[in-house]
Parts: sequence; C-alpha cells; structure tokens
Amino acid sequence: MASNRQQIASAWSPLREPLFRALWIAAVASNIGTWMQNVGAAWLMTSLAPTPTMVALVQAATSLPVVLVALPAGAVADIVDRRALLLVTQGWMLAAAAGLGVLTLLDATTPWLLLTFTFALGLGAAMNAPAWQAIIPELVSRSELRSAVTLNGAGYNVARAVGPALGGLIVAAGGPGAVFILNALSFAGV
Repeated sequence: MASNRQQIASAWSPLREPLFRALWIAAVASNIGTWMQNVGAAWLMTSLAPTPTMVALVQAATSLPVVLVALPAGAVADIVDRRALLLVTQGWMLAAAAGLGVLTLLDATTPWLLLTFTFALGLGAAMNAPAWQAIIPELVSRSELRSAVTLNGAGYNVARAVGPALGGLIVAAGGPGAVFILNALSFAGV
C-alpha cells in the first residue's frame, strides 16, 4: 500500500518544479486553444465554402506542415537555443491566430485566407513540437523525466477532450472569430 502511494505521488513530482509546472499549464492551455481553433476553422469553412473538399482542406492545411517540416524542425531544435525557438514559434502562432481572429471578426476572411492562416498555425506547431519535447530533460531531473513525459501526454489528451467541446460552445455563443482570438491568447502563456 505504501509503495502504491509513492508511485502515485511520483507521477506528479515534475509539477513541483516551478518552470516545468508553468510551461506544462501553458502547454495544456495552448493545446486546448489549438483544438478550439480546429473546430472554429472547420465551422467557418462550412459557411465560407460549404463543399466537402474545402472543409477537408482545413484539416489538410493543419496537418501538412508536420509532413513537410518535421525532420527539419527536429534538426533546428537540436542546433538552436530551444527556449528562443519556443518563443519564436509561440509568437508566430499567436500572430497567425490573432490575424485570423481579427479578419474573421471584421468579416473579411475568405476560404483561401482561412487555409493560409491555418497552414501558418500548423507550421508553427510543427516547428514548436520538437523543441518542446527536447526541452523537457532540461526542466526536470533525470528521475522525474518519465513522469514529465507522461504528464505531457496526459495534458495533451485532456486538451484533446476539452478543446473541441469548449470550441463548439464558444463558436455557438460568439462565432469562430472569438475562438481564434482565444486561441491567440492561449499562446501568450508560454
């Protein structure tokens, strides 16, 4: 029984590290924002160009950057200051989400602008992921690394469950522009 308690307590031990805790909370918020963004973008496309192809292109614009830059992004994360790279990618995504949010609130978003901004957000996420994963060993002790990786996975899955539902509620209440602005704000934490 005591052994079980130690295992449960050790699963949360990386959260005792202030920097890891702050970045983990910011990453969960940012991931929730990203999932909300996906809902808002798909919803907006259904009103801008309600064809199956255009709606499918939203998901393609989100995912294609990973295919295109995953390897180079990993190499970049290995040769540059990861913290600086995280700041640049988070700033990039904040600017892209804010730009899309403002254009949407002004009713100036076209299908191709939506795809362009969605691609830009995907590009930022693809460049951000290797740096985020590689920085974890710098934030926690070696003995806590396994728990930190597990917490990252758990945080991502929580965001994946909460983000779309919250995004749907916000789209229904305030429209996709509100979701895009909230997503932009979610990048400020990192």
